[in-house]
Amino acid sequence: MKISRTPWHAALCLGITACTLSVPAWAQSYPAKPVKFITNFPAGGPADYLARTVGEAITTQYKQPVVVENKPGAGGNIGADFVAKSPADGYTVLFGIDTTFTVNPYIYKNMAFKPTDLRPIMVMVSSGLLVGAHPSTGFKTLKDLIAQGKGKGLNFSSAGSGSPGHLASEIFMDASNIKIQHVPYKGNTPAVTAVLAGEVDAGVLATPGMLPHVKTGKITALAVTSRQRSRSAPEIPTVAELGLKDLELEVLYVAMVPAATPEPVVQLLQKSFTNALKRTDTQAQLTGMDLFYEGLTGADAVKRLADQSQRYGRVVKSTGMKVE
Repeated sequence: MKISRTPWHAALCLGITACTLSVPAWAQSYPAKPVKFITNFPAGGPADYLARTVGEAITTQYKQPVVVENKPGAGGNIGADFVAKSPADGYTVLFGIDTTFTVNPYIYKNMAFKPTDLRPIMVMVSSGLLVGAHPSTGFKTLKDLIAQGKGKGLNFSSAGSGSPGHLASEIFMDASNIKIQHVPYKGNTPAVTAVLAGEVDAGVLATPGMLPHVKTGKITALAVTSRQRSRSAPEIPTVAELGLKDLELEVLYVAMVPAATPEPVVQLLQKSFTNALKRTDTQAQLTGMDLFYEGLTGADAVKRLADQSQRYGRVVKSTGMKVE
């Protein structure tokens, strides 16, 4: 498997080409009907929450309803494929996370769409993951978890094969030389529930879904994988502070449309998303979810995704990570 190139380099060229296409008349009056946001993970997770938050904020801007639909499955591939095959008119927008595009191409042999079938509107926000364990394990520190991992081993839940939690588990094993049994679930919410119920020892899962249970003492927080400490729980150390910088990992929340979507429509969506994400009430909600504003568009968005893809390609190759 070649990993030196990433499909997002091609996506940048595709985006530039799209700028030169003639603009159909309908694009000038966009939006003239309801807009559909497709989230490719189950309801209740951070991507779903973000889609509904942004949808509510921009309904006023558009003077048209924004409808959110969940189409989960296959690490986000099902929802992404649905949007890739939708009309390129700006009325069907994918809300998801980067791993559908930066991990899945390396671990799914037969994807029904190519990453270049979609183009990024924006890398909207990012979040770290939280290393959390069920209290019954007795883990108080990351060192405790690693000690058991080197002995009898651990089992970790994730939101599914190719998800950030799966990726983090593989990176964790590689960086710490421990044994982890990966247990995939259908989305971040059931993966967190598995930690809560003691079905698994721990998980490296999206911080927004874990923090409420950390606050109530039902999950023991050991570290966060982001570059900075959580704004909502600044007492939790980063993995870099604990000597595991190789485990540093952030989830990118992205909005995508079919690649042939006219540039004026993409620009209108970018402007609307920026306005929605910068609203005072939205910013407060993002802070509460421990999501950090990125607002990357165009070449900047493509580069951020390309850098992730190259890194994760190396991880897949070195760890043998695969779909389970």
